[in-house]
Amino acid sequence: MTSVSSTPRPEGSEALPRLTSVPPPSPAVEIDGLVMAYGDKIAVDGLSLEVARGSVTAVLGPNGAGKTTTLETCEGYRVPQRGTVRVLGLDPQKDRAALLPRIGVMLQAGGAWSGVRANEMLEHMASLHARPLDTAMLSDRLGLGDCGRTPYRRLSGGQKQRLGLAIALVGRPELVFVDEPTAGMDPQARRTTWELLEEIRGDGVTVVLTTHHMDEAEHLADRIHIIDRGRVIVSGTPAELTRDGRSATIRLVVNRPFPEGAPESLRADLGRGAEVRQLDEVSMLIHGPADSATLGLVSRWCELHDVLPQTLNLGQRTLEDVFLELTGRELAS
Repeated sequence: MTSVSSTPRPEGSEALPRLTSVPPPSPAVEIDGLVMAYGDKIAVDGLSLEVARGSVTAVLGPNGAGKTTTLETCEGYRVPQRGTVRVLGLDPQKDRAALLPRIGVMLQAGGAWSGVRANEMLEHMASLHARPLDTAMLSDRLGLGDCGRTPYRRLSGGQKQRLGLAIALVGRPELVFVDEPTAGMDPQARRTTWELLEEIRGDGVTVVLTTHHMDEAEHLADRIHIIDRGRVIVSGTPAELTRDGRSATIRLVVNRPFPEGAPESLRADLGRGAEVRQLDEVSMLIHGPADSATLGLVSRWCELHDVLPQTLNLGQRTLEDVFLELTGRELAS
């Protein structure tokens, strides 16, 4: 540590230059005003976001929100129509040759020849890199040993995902894009994948994650960007996004569609301080005083309107609740 003396400066002497802190490293990904369209359809509409180095960042959105187009532009597969994209400080198009050895990409599906064996594909990809990871270690870690000699077309969905992750990591990337990393995996393989992603984050690797599993994003991500209709609609840590200033949320699911005007009717019965949002024809979220009196009022409202509660849960607001409130759509695969 450098110290600066507090002794008064002699008259006429020059001031010492101010000590300045080292600037923080630039973001791993910088997107500013990205616009992408397919004919008359605007897929990405002025989207801007950043991904910090050494973080796990989740990009979530309903189908058609623009997240795939955005990430494919970062990976260099698409040319920005407007706006700028920088990945590790480089232009994914102009600096493609310099960027490719530094990133890994895990596709949701495909990426291997139909007849190639799993271990052959992993060895081939390792041979394309200057300092690849040990393929036997990586294969063992991801549970690929039992299917190493199986042709790609005969692998299960979960095995294909594990092979895809191994291919993305084998080149020791500084930044890895992972698309649906645990789709089709059993619970044990899913947990192993989570641990591996957390481990590489601990080694300083940046991870950009897309997933349809809200619990996965909530567990892994340091920061989450939710996008819809080509724009970022909210960003924050999982804790920031699920914090709403109240202790809990009531989720109501009933046995048949709500009558017309149900949210307004229930809100009137609950009184000031309550917020009611209808998620679909049979479910609502109620934010407000989370106590026995509120639960009693909700139950009586259901009885009065001849709907039977199938689920009446009192609990913490979840990332899925936030997503549905913001987009009005399920995060369906």
